[in-house]
Amino acid sequence: MSQSSTAPLQTPPPMKKKVIAAILAVIVGHTGVLWAVSHMKAAELPEIKKEPLKVKFVKIKEDVPPPPPPPAEPVKPKVKPKPVEKKVEPKPIVKPKIIEQKKPVENDDRARKLEEQQRKDLQKRLDEEKRLEDQKRLDEQKRLDEQKRLDQQKREQEERDRQKRDQEERERVANQNKPRTVSEGQVSWSRSPRIGADQLVKLMSPADGTKVVNLEITADANGSITNVRVIQSSGNSSLDSYVVRQTQSAKFKAYKENGVGVPFKVRQDFALSVSKGR
Repeated sequence: MSQSSTAPLQTPPPMKKKVIAAILAVIVGHTGVLWAVSHMKAAELPEIKKEPLKVKFVKIKEDVPPPPPPPAEPVKPKVKPKPVEKKVEPKPIVKPKIIEQKKPVENDDRARKLEEQQRKDLQKRLDEEKRLEDQKRLDEQKRLDEQKRLDQQKREQEERDRQKRDQEERERVANQNKPRTVSEGQVSWSRSPRIGADQLVKLMSPADGTKVVNLEITADANGSITNVRVIQSSGNSSLDSYVVRQTQSAKFKAYKENGVGVPFKVRQDFALSVSKGR
């Protein structure tokens, strides 16, 4: 068996009743307005009849200008009557009387002396100005002459210094290229002279013994021989010439000073002989 229960109906508060009543009144009012508008008839406007405009053109006449006024008569100048000239009698000429005033002699001498003194003072001042101007011009000329002299000395000194430098450079180059005189022990052959025994047999005999040829040999910084000169002959010119030719084709090792090769010259003896067996 089931049991059912019903809840009691709740009544709205009085404020809510008022709101609901206002909403219903608004709805009813709008409904009435809509109904009245739907049953209204549209107002009929009367038809307006328009007639065409009539335009009438009127010709406007221009006003004729009035005629020009007649020219005015020229006004004649009034002639004034000439006044009657009255004779004026000349006034007598009255010569002014010259009254001579005699100056004292003392005042004349004083004025003359004063004028003479002023003239002397002026001349003295002019002479002094001229002297100062001449002195100024002389001082300026002296200054210019002194400056010219100093400039000339400077140029001469510069020229002397340049010549000295050139001379030192020439001497340095000359000394650098000047052959050093060395001994036989200071240099050595890179390629010695080739003196053949067969050629010596043709030039000398065993009976000649030992022939000595003393040569002065000049070489450059690389050791290449540039000149050979006979200092002491062997007495056999053909033998001397042969030794010279063979020496010219030889070469020294470079001779160095401070690690730099320099030209040199050295004396070299060549003792030559032929054995009896050949």
